[in-house]
Amino acid sequence: MKAEQTGRRSGNRVTGIVSVTARGVGYLPAEGYEQDIEIPKEWLNTALNRDTVEVMVHPEKKNERIQGEVLQVLSRARMEFVGVLERENGLSFLKPDDRRMYSNIVIPTSEIGDIKNDTKVLVRIIKWDDPKKNPEGKIVTVLGKKGEHETEMRAIVLEHNFETQIPEDVEAEALEIGKNREITKDEIAKRKDFRNTTTFTIDPVDAKDFDDALSFRRIDESTFEVGIHIADVTHYVRPGMAIDEEARKRGTSIYLVDRTIPMLPEVLSNDVCSLNAGEDKLAFSAVFELDKKGTIKSRWFGRTIINSNKRFTYESAQEVLTTGTGDFAKELQTLDLLARELRAKRFKEGSIAFETDEVKFELDENMKPIGVRVKERLETMLLIEDFMLMANREVAEFLYTHSKKGGVRETIAIYRIHDVPNEEKIDELGIFLKAIGYDLNVRHGKVSPKDINRLLAEIKGKPEERLIQTATIRSMAKAIYSTKNVGHFSLAFRYYTHFTSPIRRYPDMMVHRILASHLDGSKIPEEELAEYGRLAIQSSAREIEAVSAERDSIKYKQVEYMKEHVGEVFEGVITGVTDFGLFVEEKKSKAEGMVRMRDLGNDYYVFERKKYAIVGERTKKAYQLGDPVKIKLIEANLDQKMLTWTLV
Repeated sequence: MKAEQTGRRSGNRVTGIVSVTARGVGYLPAEGYEQDIEIPKEWLNTALNRDTVEVMVHPEKKNERIQGEVLQVLSRARMEFVGVLERENGLSFLKPDDRRMYSNIVIPTSEIGDIKNDTKVLVRIIKWDDPKKNPEGKIVTVLGKKGEHETEMRAIVLEHNFETQIPEDVEAEALEIGKNREITKDEIAKRKDFRNTTTFTIDPVDAKDFDDALSFRRIDESTFEVGIHIADVTHYVRPGMAIDEEARKRGTSIYLVDRTIPMLPEVLSNDVCSLNAGEDKLAFSAVFELDKKGTIKSRWFGRTIINSNKRFTYESAQEVLTTGTGDFAKELQTLDLLARELRAKRFKEGSIAFETDEVKFELDENMKPIGVRVKERLETMLLIEDFMLMANREVAEFLYTHSKKGGVRETIAIYRIHDVPNEEKIDELGIFLKAIGYDLNVRHGKVSPKDINRLLAEIKGKPEERLIQTATIRSMAKAIYSTKNVGHFSLAFRYYTHFTSPIRRYPDMMVHRILASHLDGSKIPEEELAEYGRLAIQSSAREIEAVSAERDSIKYKQVEYMKEHVGEVFEGVITGVTDFGLFVEEKKSKAEGMVRMRDLGNDYYVFERKKYAIVGERTKKAYQLGDPVKIKLIEANLDQKMLTWTLV
């Protein structure tokens, strides 16, 4: 597969960002090379994963992959690592949790004090100029005993370069805002008043911050006013404040299995800005008149004051929808019908119907997992999603067209973009699907969203459904933030942004400021505008890290849960095939583990790449991607967050 090209070529030298595997081998994508340049461990010359490097490309050898050697590390992606402190032969060192960090970090004995072995710590590399020696490090933070819940969750957050604590100056600034929260008559006079309009929030049962609310008003028998009211965070948080600087740095809130690491101090996220029921709250709103078919007849954007009548959970709102009785039953039923119309229209226009399973853990008082289930996808979740999508799309379209009409630079908007898929990835997807018996209409590396939807409908309810969904998602481009609008492929929207979650996403705060400048004619300072392109890139990177941290916390709890079930037999599905074995996912917990090649039985198995299968030479027994299998758990390794199965 041809990699995305990031490296710049100059003669036989290439500059770019290197990716390092758990085996300590580097790969550098670069223009002019069909495959990534391979950099063996002995030629990495201290380069680490995601470092920017200059590489000398070695002469090409027939039938061999092109290799290279790092000449210099131009910039480091990171210098801090979490791991376990160990002692051996009088030396102390950190064994990093990140398996792509291929070298232990030596810690001076003077740093250790009374810290015991098997303690997790955060270490900063202070010197590494000789690849033949280990890097030297300094302990930054002692996290606690390996294997303890609090230690492991903090380790995951720090490993992804997020802070677990809000700095003192930021907390102080937030507390000051909290003390002066009173909404004045002058402020109310500047806003549209929705306090007498039926309004409610619908959120997860364990939500503490409420950054969106829906209002509903029937205009006549066939016309309805629906307001999407979003917490007016930027009224309180202004550029230049310590809170804003910290929010920029974090970029997003992080959602682990047991907690939220908020982007904003809790006095703001859970209190001052949160649209709590029964309290007057400042909002930034998108208000629409819709007919019965969900067609937008008019729209209005502006700052408002609201007072939510009720806090629904997804489950309690679903109960009202299902029974037709309870608070605001008629309003919810009408909103549900409108949401269904919006959804049907979106899918008709090519929006892809991706649905991925999420797992939910039941934790005891010691935070040990005692149960795990797949979260149910309720109609009320879809209802909220549909109205948020509509608001985000309409705000983006307004910003784009308003900029053009006013002759303003397009770059003052922040878009949520999803580019068309890479042609080679789509070709690969087509080959993979053919190998497991499905046909996707791929033409010259291009595919339409409607053909993808046709495939997703065909696999609905089949054992291989999740596997094919995952493979299809992986073939897509990544959704990112950008000042350049290229549309959103998977939603089939020409314009899209993130407006609806400013409590937990910094790009939404930027969009609020940009929208306000369009509405009231105020000017965003040039130095602020100049930052937006960089902040879009930075926010995209922080989002990736936050998602990775969330997955790591889930993976840890899955392995911890399965540790109590070693020796038991489960139903699974093959989710990956490699030259060293099979990846198999257990059906109920969605926990994935490895069946090693050597454990497959009395035969010599060969990896057949094109068939996505492992085949026995003597028996011709084949194990193919998507096959259902019975598995027995033989090991649950918490240190590596890894399960090992054997086939039954």
